[in-house]
Amino acid sequence: MLLNSSNNCHRFHPLLDSIACLIREYRSRLPDLELLECESEFINVKGEFNGEELFINNEMHCSRGLRRIHLESARLGAGLEILHCVFFPEPTFDLPIFGVDVVSGTTGISAAIVDLSPVSKDLPLWISNQLSDMKFPFFKKKRELPQWGKIFSKYALFIRPDDKDEEASFKHVVDQFLQVLISSLVHLEPDCSDANATIERLNYQRFYCLQQRRNDKTRNVLSKAFDSQWADIYIEQFLFKHP
Repeated sequence: MLLNSSNNCHRFHPLLDSIACLIREYRSRLPDLELLECESEFINVKGEFNGEELFINNEMHCSRGLRRIHLESARLGAGLEILHCVFFPEPTFDLPIFGVDVVSGTTGISAAIVDLSPVSKDLPLWISNQLSDMKFPFFKKKRELPQWGKIFSKYALFIRPDDKDEEASFKHVVDQFLQVLISSLVHLEPDCSDANATIERLNYQRFYCLQQRRNDKTRNVLSKAFDSQWADIYIEQFLFKHP
């Protein structure tokens, strides 16, 4: 059931599969890409929630300019499927945080969000200019960001796709966001570790992680499938670990 190779395509909802493949394609282009060592108990996770089996698979990498490249796929029973991905930059690099989440249920895709989130007061100018020049597709069902969503940029896209055409349009936006991020990374030189800009980005990343940890839905499911202590460790030291 895991989205971890081309041989496993189309075993999740096709949109989740195709976005996972897209992310891996961009990931493979990153300079100095390496596997990031992490606790083995978090790589393939199995539990039970409300009588249904919960499976989680994680892929964790790092590269020049990116301290954590996390791709997670999860399935609960025969209905709920989740794709979660975050690219956390090194604070010395003036780069935003790339994030995408897609949730599929028995009736199809219920939520899809993608963003390049700022790690200072604003996005880097060259990235903001590229995003402002993008022609975003029209989506019928826009969704409101959560109350803790102040971490997102004004370009954040949060929708419920209405049909396969809108699913394809959402994937195209994910593709464009990744292209903007990776093309910026290739030509960017880092700041000093003690530079004011680096410290500001460090603090903003910490704030981003703290806000993401406020997602009680994730914590509640993990707490019931495993236990509260395990859920806290998984969320705080693995999903959204401070730089």
